[in-house]
Amino acid sequence: MAFLAIMLKRLVFGMVLTGIIVTLLLTLPFRWFPPPTSAFILQAKIGGLGNASPCTRITREWVEWQRIAPVVPLAVIAAEDQLFPSHWGFDLNAIATALREHRLGGRMRGASTITQQLAKNLYLWPGQTWQRKGIEAWFALVLEATWPKRRILEVYLNTVQFGDCTFGIEAASQQFFRKPASGLSHREAALLASALPNPMKYSVVRPSSYMHARTEWIMQQMRLLGGKAYLSSL
Repeated sequence: MAFLAIMLKRLVFGMVLTGIIVTLLLTLPFRWFPPPTSAFILQAKIGGLGNASPCTRITREWVEWQRIAPVVPLAVIAAEDQLFPSHWGFDLNAIATALREHRLGGRMRGASTITQQLAKNLYLWPGQTWQRKGIEAWFALVLEATWPKRRILEVYLNTVQFGDCTFGIEAASQQFFRKPASGLSHREAALLASALPNPMKYSVVRPSSYMHARTEWIMQQMRLLGGKAYLSSL
């Protein structure tokens, strides 16, 4: 029995160590180098995301942090994750609220931080299964431990989907506003951020009344956060 217990401990330790090494190999290089693609981009090409048809052409162009207008990360933080500069990958209050609403009979809504969304977009797949959420949480912890906040946000802005077959802020800016990401205005940045919960449903080209209202709310939150000075802590 003692021998079996020792072997089991060694097996568990080996599995944990292998998981850590594999995760670091998948994440650490992208602290310095642009990811060439993402899991979501590959799925969009091969089978389509959600109910969408496969993309015959993906529109994406990597752009460095310095070439992104400061109003863009500010709008995304205001819309998606206002505790981003201070948390370690998780908004525990948002998670507790989502779980409470689910227990009361509501649908399971998202409570993901920007870091969790990046982990999902880069490495995983859409869906709300507990298995995927667990892997997402692990990757989010590793990203928070090994990347600076500004890098997490930079890669997120270059990876997230803004429309059909359109990924990254530069491609979205060129496609929807005919200008580089460095030239986006407050309202344009807020409008793009308003589509992020579901870019397959919310169209930047034909924004709904909900998107117009959400854009105004995001702009208000950008002002309440303190404007571009809010980004100085990243």
